[in-house]
Amino acid sequence: MSDEMTTSYARKVGQRLRKVRKQQRLSLQAVELSSEEEFKASVLGAYERGERAISVPRLQRLARLYNVPVDQLLPRDGGAEPELDAAPDDDDSGTKVTIDLTRLEQAPVADRELISRYLGMIQVQRQDFNGRVLTVREEDLRAMACLLDTRPELMRRRLEDMGVRH
Repeated sequence: MSDEMTTSYARKVGQRLRKVRKQQRLSLQAVELSSEEEFKASVLGAYERGERAISVPRLQRLARLYNVPVDQLLPRDGGAEPELDAAPDDDDSGTKVTIDLTRLEQAPVADRELISRYLGMIQVQRQDFNGRVLTVREEDLRAMACLLDTRPELMRRRLEDMGVRH
């Protein structure tokens, strides 16, 4: 791989790193603090500008810190980059539900496990890693109802009872 290609790829990785960090509303200094200074603000900034290449182990640790799959920090092969902060398709039926992902972490273990896994798939599909809330559509509620062995019309109430509706 030529130096030019390596530099170009490092820039693309850096753009992804910056998009995920900004989507989570984290400053470079906040990442430094939350990583207990493993990721110095100046070094993370150099990664984001493509001035330095990040190693795979450090990329994995940063993905864990951001709570995103590591592949979401890498540029896509060919084609345009998806917008990380793109809103989900509008649905005028009024059947969307917003789930507080931070409250979900305290939900009963069995429910939390299944719902978290399903919502994680939605986050990857939408490139939505803000980590605080996620809005799901009616078909997602039906799928979660199946996972939790309940009827779709009762899923909203179940989410309320779990304390995760935003």
